[in-house]
Amino acid sequence: MMKKLITLSIFLLLSACGEPVARNQGIYMLIDTSGTYTEELDKAQQVINYTLAKMNPGDTFAVASINTGSFSEKNIRAKVTFDDRPSITNKQKQAFQQSIQQFVDEATPASYTDITGGLLQAVEFLNEKQPGSKTILIFSDLKEEIKEGYNRDVPLQLDGFNLVALNVTKLRTDNLDPNQYLGRLEEWKLKVEQSGGRWQVVNDLERLEKIF
Repeated sequence: MMKKLITLSIFLLLSACGEPVARNQGIYMLIDTSGTYTEELDKAQQVINYTLAKMNPGDTFAVASINTGSFSEKNIRAKVTFDDRPSITNKQKQAFQQSIQQFVDEATPASYTDITGGLLQAVEFLNEKQPGSKTILIFSDLKEEIKEGYNRDVPLQLDGFNLVALNVTKLRTDNLDPNQYLGRLEEWKLKVEQSGGRWQVVNDLERLEKIF
């Protein structure tokens, strides 16, 4: 009887150990650079700096622009996986901020907004990194405009992803017909949730703690 109890205890102990659960987080931020939305880039920097302050060793952070065709590695403006050593992490954060400052200084208005392409790239990037949690931030008015010849009728695989829309500004046409603004929010909400993801909108950038 005692032998059976010992065997059972060892079995339960081994079962409890299992595979280690990843505690790190992966965050991928998409930044809209179409039209007058480039005037919002100072707010995007605020979000980036806030996010950097919340990142821990082992976390991954990437920032990419969305323009004509955003399903491309070249759209990533800065990316990093933070080192375990605090001194190295601080240098990584400073370098990240410098890359973003250069991006903001050189940004010019894009003619198109390929949100879907950006999402596809974000999913691919974060899945390769395999963090414990995966979050995609979308800094955009959510008005998608695809260049002729680009196919974005592609299913999104968002199981396990948190998507947060930030600073969803209202367009001039939204003032004439608020249903357009509400419709964009609802359309993206449905698209994300039907693809297995979780959807959230944070327009008050003073409440970014809701993201984390």
